Amino acid sequence: MSSEFAVQIEGVGKTYRIYAKPHHRLMQAISGEQRGRWFTEFRALSNVSFDVGRGETVGIIGKNGSGKSTLLQILCGTLQPTEGRVRIEGRVAALLELGAGFNPEFTGRENVFLNAAVMGLSREEVLHRFDEIVGFADIGEHLDHPVKTYSSGMYIRLAFAVAISVAPDVLIVDEALSVGDEAFQRKCFARIEELKRNGCTILFVSHSASSIVQLCDRAVLLDGGELLTIAAPKDAVALYQRLLYAPLQAREAIRESIRSGQLEADASDATELSSRPTREVVARMRSNDTSGMERFESALRSESRVEYESHGAIIIDPHLVNETGARVNFLVPEAVYLYRYEVEFTAEARDVHFGMMIKSMAGVELFGMGSHADGEAEPSFAPGMRCKVEFRFHSRFLPGVYFTNAGCVGKVADGEEKFLHRVLDAYMFKVEERSTNRRKAGFYDLSSEPSCLVQVVS
Repeated sequence: MSSEFAVQIEGVGKTYRIYAKPHHRLMQAISGEQRGRWFTEFRALSNVSFDVGRGETVGIIGKNGSGKSTLLQILCGTLQPTEGRVRIEGRVAALLELGAGFNPEFTGRENVFLNAAVMGLSREEVLHRFDEIVGFADIGEHLDHPVKTYSSGMYIRLAFAVAISVAPDVLIVDEALSVGDEAFQRKCFARIEELKRNGCTILFVSHSASSIVQLCDRAVLLDGGELLTIAAPKDAVALYQRLLYAPLQAREAIRESIRSGQLEADASDATELSSRPTREVVARMRSNDTSGMERFESALRSESRVEYESHGAIIIDPHLVNETGARVNFLVPEAVYLYRYEVEFTAEARDVHFGMMIKSMAGVELFGMGSHADGEAEPSFAPGMRCKVEFRFHSRFLPGVYFTNAGCVGKVADGEEKFLHRVLDAYMFKVEERSTNRRKAGFYDLSSEPSCLVQVVS
């Protein structure tokens, strides 16, 4: 296998035999194909070929029944192709049907060892990673209860924690990032981002176009079991949208145009689709919209918080307040908010700057701000000194879940500028939906007043 590629898929096809009645299987086995056929054939995949480079993230998109999950199961080895071959180099971890290998009668602890063993980890490896798995799942005392007593949320947490503990060379994900609450979804995205940074190759199936655009380097468009095109994520998503919403009589012509490369993607199509909230997200937002008022709820907290090593400073208590100074994590559009934290210096530091960043749940950096736009810095700080930092911003965010970073940059004894301290996903907040927002999509509301003009001409 070429060292350039982590995954090579060559002419893969998959055909299923469909029997109208159960006894037809027996009749077929007795008579053989030469005396007749008691089945019809369903072609799930046809001559699919593409390569995935090492460290590359490739999205796979297509409507239901296009062959996405079948392809991933073949890559995982849980299905055998009818023809063609797949070559994968390195350890593979799959997030397909989370928890499919769990025994409901076993406790969570027992299932960790059972499921990890199925994935190829030795008992010593599981023991070494056990605390990390349990910490990621965060299900408390339920770890020693039978899995059959778990809520769906606890089940998903434990299954995901076990699946990502393998430290894979190749990670295969099938819609697994759309499960759980918002905080846990961000935690999962953060782990996927970490795997990407460490050079893991990822194949990612999702119906969320925004996730495909944000996470992937390339995207594969499947339809009817055929590979129509491999393109930049935005282009592939746009072509998928055209195909998905095309009139039935025009679909085959569009398929052929995509396959031949004659149909070019319209960037506006991709933008529209990638910014459109999924039905599940919209439903979740509406179901959680209990008051529509800004407030603070302790249950809404970041589970993906990461603190970098301190190099002379410590960031303390990053949080949001409204203009009256009340702490909030449920925000409303159009209001003004203050992002605050304190910094305590543990070593002498000079030329100090402070910063913040707001990110989407998928980790997209939406807005950042530094303490000194003119490039000047704060004077020196001695050990034991403490300062308060405050950033003011106008909430133009549309309904959704967001996360903040906090950072402090400066020079210490060696004279090199570095992060004195940095906290990722330090604070989680949510912007709730109001009826006035329902005709807008994306992350931001950039219109101060309605900008759409409708004119009846006849």
